[in-house]
Amino acid sequence: MIPAIDPKPPGKKLIKRMSAKTKSIILTPIGLFLLSIGLAVLTEAANQRRIGVDFQVWFLLGIYSMALINIGLIGLGMALRFRILSDVRRETRRSIRQSELKLNARKPQNPRKSKGGHKAKSPTKTD
Repeated sequence: MIPAIDPKPPGKKLIKRMSAKTKSIILTPIGLFLLSIGLAVLTEAANQRRIGVDFQVWFLLGIYSMALINIGLIGLGMALRFRILSDVRRETRRSIRQSELKLNARKPQNPRKSKGGHKAKSPTKTD
């Protein structure tokens, strides 16, 4: 009997369950790391071109550095997106909570009972 194989990759469920803030915390250093490595490879490619190494060597290093820089920028952009998403959710929840508190504070606790136990005087009647 062949066991059923889950078609999703094993880490997909784990990533889906992570909060937006956790994803942001993970993606920020990864994006920064890839961006800095890409810049280092780019300087190496420029140095190789300057000293007169074959075209293929410095061109491939330049392409590799461009890919690393773009992946790093994409990672930082996604981290920023997740961070903004978590901040917006937090502010929305906070404003909903404050609205509920204001609404509950305005609502009388028991409308049948008056405070003094007797009827309030009408503001239009005079004695």
